[in-house]
Amino acid sequence: MADSGKHAQDAITEEEMTGEAVSAPDPSTNKRSNAFTELMMRKRPNTTKQSYKSTSVPGATTTFFGRDGLGAYIAHPEAFGPERVISYTDDWVVINDMYPKSVIHLLLLPRDPAKTLLHPYDAFEDAKFLEACKAELEKVKQIVASELRRRYGRGSKQDQARNEAMDSDDTPGPDELPEGRDWSQGLLTGIHAYPSMSNLHIHCLSPDRNSPCLKHRKHYNSFSTPFLVPLEAFPLPQDDPRRHPGRAGYMNREFVCWRCQRNFGKSFAKLKEHLGEEFDEWKTE
Repeated sequence: MADSGKHAQDAITEEEMTGEAVSAPDPSTNKRSNAFTELMMRKRPNTTKQSYKSTSVPGATTTFFGRDGLGAYIAHPEAFGPERVISYTDDWVVINDMYPKSVIHLLLLPRDPAKTLLHPYDAFEDAKFLEACKAELEKVKQIVASELRRRYGRGSKQDQARNEAMDSDDTPGPDELPEGRDWSQGLLTGIHAYPSMSNLHIHCLSPDRNSPCLKHRKHYNSFSTPFLVPLEAFPLPQDDPRRHPGRAGYMNREFVCWRCQRNFGKSFAKLKEHLGEEFDEWKTE
């Protein structure tokens, strides 16, 4: 198991813990709709704060709050609308992160009661469970990739031939369309070395880190350093430094752009401005 590092290693802020921050709006201008689109496109008034400090649902015997907040989605996913829960089965729940750190940021929640409260390092010692998580994560990656194409494919150079084929009078079938851009390339997936929430959750987000909810050093570095541990790294060796994120100092590293590798030192404001510029270029590649 990892060292705790306590609050110094938290990737969550106090306002996120109490549900006082406002979720990021969707910048998409494409109006085509589906269940996932409804989830990603719904906007909330900037003047209204959403409170999730206490989450009670019909039939629940437990009130979930703070670090236990994800438990409500695991216990009663049917109680939430498409603005929060994308899909669920007896074994898994996929939700939209309440405070996305990229334009698309999903969480995969295993529902296995024997695993949900374990640290990921311990849970992934079970090889069968680990493989099941990897397989389910691949499905989530395709959801994210599909939504990225829906939002930004029309402006992407790599999707130009595909778009032209789709717009032609003699539109080819899905299997005959040019493949176009691989929007799953570069997605960020994995778990935090020091999880900030009690229930096991696996992140899957677009690489841009362009979001109003990305506000602090911990937000960026928790997804831009080895503090984010991909599932492919498991089972993690006992001497792996990621088991001790506090000692490794991941959260205190200087800011390095995810795309061009430019070092911004300790200036979060300059990094934040730069991330918007990089996003504009990335989505048109």
